[in-house]
Amino acid sequence: MKRPRQTAGFTLVELLIALLLGAVLGGTLLQMLVVDSRASQRLGRLLQERQLGERALELVRQELRLARWVEGRAALAPGCSLAGRPVVLQLGTAAGGVITYSVGAAPAPIWRGQVLMRCGPAYDLTGVLSEGAVQNRVLLDALVEQQGLRLERPAAGLLALRLERLVGPALPLRQELQTEAPFIAAAP
Repeated sequence: MKRPRQTAGFTLVELLIALLLGAVLGGTLLQMLVVDSRASQRLGRLLQERQLGERALELVRQELRLARWVEGRAALAPGCSLAGRPVVLQLGTAAGGVITYSVGAAPAPIWRGQVLMRCGPAYDLTGVLSEGAVQNRVLLDALVEQQGLRLERPAAGLLALRLERLVGPALPLRQELQTEAPFIAAAP
């Protein structure tokens, strides 16, 4: 008695080939997801760092609008401990206070590279400058050595701030603010 040949099902070789093709396809898709995830994280970090830079430049813009006098590379303001950081910009407030911006070495190892620091009166809960003691705070870190923040006067009554940071390996971030500074004059 002859047995009929079975035509249904797969051979072992066919199953191994299907398994191999599935593994290669799955590995390729997994690798693509990992690369896409890293690119998304890098983009997210860049956008976050850009936003931090814009917030710092906007703070400078707002304080320039309120300033009674503006001076670049001036002497040390009272109550500020610069720890060897050079002064980039000083502003005189309406209440007679001084706001000093400096760039240089970080005050603690938690910061990346050079930092932009603001020393001056703090803001109260309503967003108004207080008349209390001065506070020295880091605004931004990861500034490029020497040229992290540059102050230029392209025309009378204008002030340009150029901010350059290195937010990741070979990932420079350049931002610029040009604003009116009608009170540019020497300190009283």
